[in-house]
Amino acid sequence: QVQLVESGGGLVQPGGSLRLSCAASGIVFSVFGMDWYRQAPGKQREWVAGITSGGSTTYADSVKGRFTISRDNAKNTVYLQMNSLKPEDTAVYYCRARVVIGIMHDYWGQGTQVTVSS
Repeated sequence: QVQLVESGGGLVQPGGSLRLSCAASGIVFSVFGMDWYRQAPGKQREWVAGITSGGSTTYADSVKGRFTISRDNAKNTVYLQMNSLKPEDTAVYYCRARVVIGIMHDYWGQGTQVTVSS
């Protein structure tokens, strides 16, 4: 059974930092591309950052220079280090695992809440 479990969310003041984790099980983690998405209240889910199986990273313009995505294949975990947080970063953050091996294998976590407020 495939599971993606996010953790590390919480309440933080503007300018603060959080590190999110997404632990995967039931998949060969190293071959999957991993992404972080977020969804704010009343808004559509949006892509935040991605990391390929080879370690290449990309970011949405809104988080570039503030967020860093990384992965530890030995721990089957992807991380999102979030610095200089702003109130507009408030959202539920989700991780996603995708790979095409014959067919698309596509899995989502359940999400973790991040609230940036003073």
